[in-house]
Amino acid sequence: MQKIKAVLKFIFKTTLIFFALACVFLIFFNIPVISEKKDAKLGVTFSMRYASDIGLDWRAAYIATLDDLGAKKIRIPVYWDLVEAQDGKYDFADLDWQMEEAGRRNSEIILAVGQKVPRWPECFVPEYLKNDDVKRKEKLLEFVRVVVERYKDSKALEYWQIENEPFLKFGVCPNLDVDLLDSEIAMARKTDPAHKVIVTDSGELSLWLRAASRADIFGTTMYRTIYSAKYGFYTYPIGPRFFQFKYWMNRLFVRQNNAIVIELQAEPWIAGWTTNQPLEKQFESMNVSKLQENVRFARQVGFPEIYLWGVEWWYWLKVHQNHPELWDTAKVMFQNRNF
Repeated sequence: MQKIKAVLKFIFKTTLIFFALACVFLIFFNIPVISEKKDAKLGVTFSMRYASDIGLDWRAAYIATLDDLGAKKIRIPVYWDLVEAQDGKYDFADLDWQMEEAGRRNSEIILAVGQKVPRWPECFVPEYLKNDDVKRKEKLLEFVRVVVERYKDSKALEYWQIENEPFLKFGVCPNLDVDLLDSEIAMARKTDPAHKVIVTDSGELSLWLRAASRADIFGTTMYRTIYSAKYGFYTYPIGPRFFQFKYWMNRLFVRQNNAIVIELQAEPWIAGWTTNQPLEKQFESMNVSKLQENVRFARQVGFPEIYLWGVEWWYWLKVHQNHPELWDTAKVMFQNRNF
């Protein structure tokens, strides 16, 4: 009986210590940050696939992003199943067009390459490879090589991104093969030594160490309000210091001194397909004030570049719903005016 009491006492004390530490960290993470990195450069992620899925003329949306919105930094996913729908037959027409239009305007492009790239269902493996893991891995490395070789001399190319949040278990994807990921990164570097490689990870659900240790530049996502079928809308109880602390850890442990916000929430996170929901529901988790608040939050973290997520949705609201407010608000931001 005495031993049982001692064990229970130890468990109680240990639990109390962990709880106290958690409270201390939570308080620290929420100490207000006054300063903002006002000169942080803004960009967007643009997906021709998603733009088409929500009924847009994706080329018109892309040109509007470049010319009307004024975005000079754009992350573009390279969809493997579209570029190589048939084994060994590549169709780069749409990607060539996007790179050429960006080059004409002196825009800077991040090309996200791999089997897991932005937008649902996250992974885009060609149909003919879905039942052959060995061939899929071989072809993936060849695909990375072919894409990097094609665009390494492009005027518009700024960085490569290899895979998208590879360490986050999310989406309809094959199991993570770390050796394969490392081979993809090595292939990109070998084929194009001149451009740096970005590796990304979840801002809220990861310590970043595995991704940051592999990257020339680390990219964090930043989602503040999420939706759960069980709990509804949920806002993470963390402030900018949460991200600053994790960046400090990564500088200390893996010597990563280059980080950007690769994906800042700027569209709704709700149940089902976003544009199928009533506008009132969409605006619950993203609207003008939330967009402005999220950009301020990201600026307070202090990273030099911030890529916003949702430009296709803003454009859809503008041209199909007669709601240009988000587009116009973002336009002010991209023109470096106060907001």
